[in-house]
Amino acid sequence: MFFDSLDVSYGEMWGPHRGMTHPDPMSRAVAARRHAVGMDYAVLLSARERPLALVEYWPRRMWRVYLFDDRSWRMQVIDLEPHSTGMLLAARNIRWKFSDEQEHSSGNWDVQQTTTVSADGQVEVSSAFAGPRGALHALAAGPSGVRVRRFPAPVEDFLCPVPEFGDWQVFAPFLAQQGHEPARTVVLSDVSVDEGSGPLRATGIEQLFTPGACGTPDGPAVVDSVDAGLLRITSGQLAVSDPGWIKDPRTVAVPPGEFPVTLSLLRTAHGAGVAAARVMFLDIPPREWEMALRPDEDLGLLGEGQFYGVGVDTGTAAFMDATRTVIEDQLDEDLFMPLDSQFSVELPSTELEPNLIAFRAGRGDGSYPVWIGRTDDGRVGCVVVDFRLHCADGGE
Repeated sequence: MFFDSLDVSYGEMWGPHRGMTHPDPMSRAVAARRHAVGMDYAVLLSARERPLALVEYWPRRMWRVYLFDDRSWRMQVIDLEPHSTGMLLAARNIRWKFSDEQEHSSGNWDVQQTTTVSADGQVEVSSAFAGPRGALHALAAGPSGVRVRRFPAPVEDFLCPVPEFGDWQVFAPFLAQQGHEPARTVVLSDVSVDEGSGPLRATGIEQLFTPGACGTPDGPAVVDSVDAGLLRITSGQLAVSDPGWIKDPRTVAVPPGEFPVTLSLLRTAHGAGVAAARVMFLDIPPREWEMALRPDEDLGLLGEGQFYGVGVDTGTAAFMDATRTVIEDQLDEDLFMPLDSQFSVELPSTELEPNLIAFRAGRGDGSYPVWIGRTDDGRVGCVVVDFRLHCADGGE
């Protein structure tokens, strides 16, 4: 394909996505802010509504380039690493050949050629051949033969400039490796993306704890508010974390004392789940909500509907004092097994430490927003972790 212009759009990291547009688009402004702080994002370069290259910006100034052929098949990936010259080195270049569209869709290549280049220009080219595929081989495609060549080459042949944000013409020469022909001058045109309402906002949080009927995408449901016990805070720091991994919790400064924990249960025809959990510090309705952030987190780096949240890897979250520790060997018996038959569990106080109240995460593993409800004078009235089983404002 000959091209003299490229449409530019931005989004989250591409990963295994094989579509023709960003699965999670973002505005140019958000991408620029991410670039400035070294945070990952992706750039899609297209011509005539067909993807030609997808460029990912990784932390530590690394780049990855996916290349597409005239059929819009992803046929190549190039990893670019910082080089001592101040440029980028194409340290690894993988190309594939597929017998047909079905094999491409399933990732069953016929040939995979991998070229690696060292910082001083030592090149290794490895060609793997999948060979004939039977039923079993199609499920676990692997090479039946590998050929390797090694030789020195001028390292300059594998270098390219480090792009400033928006200087995506730097990657245009790579497109020739998939048969695309750039004009002498390539014009870049940004695809407009609506800024929208920005990061996720707290809407209807109070309604999550209001008993009664509600609607969900899966049909009618009922909200129950359930007492989960009193949480003891001694250090003035509330921690919200997966109890199986509390080394880096999300913390909120709160007063010391004992405070009630309440679960919002969402009951549907399919069963019941914990929709949200709340710890109350003041019996005063919040006037405003804010996302619980770490010092290095910036809302300006988030796209439409995104949030910073507590990570869950055991299907469980917990409220605790920031000084509380756990004995991992006892978690199965004391916490995870009881949660198989109940919605919350308290690990009682020890002689030196306050208690911990754990509860099931409504959607299981994932990341969930933590909201701080503040009063008129700025005090923390409550902290809520929302498992997003339903939206109290009626949205999905």
